[in-house]
Amino acid sequence: MTTHETATREQWLKTRLELLKDEKELTRRSDELARRRQALPWVRIEKAYRFETGKGSASLADLFDGRSQLLVYHFMFGADYKAGCPTCSTIADGFDGFAVHLANHDVTLAAVSRAPVAKLEAFKRRMGWTFPWASSLGGDFNYDFNTSITEEQQHKGGFEYNYRPGKPAANPKPETGGESRPNKFAVMSGTDAATYMRERPGMSAFTLEDGVVYHTYSTYARGLDGLWGMYQWLDRAPKGRNESDGAWWRHHDQYAKG
Repeated sequence: MTTHETATREQWLKTRLELLKDEKELTRRSDELARRRQALPWVRIEKAYRFETGKGSASLADLFDGRSQLLVYHFMFGADYKAGCPTCSTIADGFDGFAVHLANHDVTLAAVSRAPVAKLEAFKRRMGWTFPWASSLGGDFNYDFNTSITEEQQHKGGFEYNYRPGKPAANPKPETGGESRPNKFAVMSGTDAATYMRERPGMSAFTLEDGVVYHTYSTYARGLDGLWGMYQWLDRAPKGRNESDGAWWRHHDQYAKG
């Protein structure tokens, strides 16, 4: 027998309508935050960033692919990784489905990582993805947008993440119920925890106007929750995210076939 509270349909409906009021308020608040994001001032990109793609060398303007808006997902796939971060991969599993709609609304969605383009292309094939993915290896893009740090910064500090000064790394602490998330995901990515943690997730928005690229917005850490389709569904499931035993997800081709 369940230990969760139960009720009649009438009792459930009364409680549900109370929740609905708060949900509507959250929606209105979310709409207002979206307007404030779009009202942020634009910052002209002065640096000539270069990328390698499956089609060859590209500038930041080239990544727009003929459109005026560009959304970049900063995908954790370092130069020494053998596979993409499992968390970034679960987020990216949703990209192809809506990228076509964005493309037909003057928006290009692309991922950028520091891994060599050959690794990115091979992992795309493994995952069955088709969205554009560029390598920033050898350039400053990831460092300038605070999604990669050097080994020296990792040990001494002097970097920023999520608009706060970063602290020197400590040994990852185990999560409740088992292995630490960095250690677990480092193994899945084919590297060690220290190397794994020199990459950070994020997303950045850009616009192209009169041949000039402007940075308009970036978000990191929990700011990415809204882009994670899996979490949006789990937040509406009876048991929610249910992560009491730590991070449970993995690359989609690594689940047991049932």
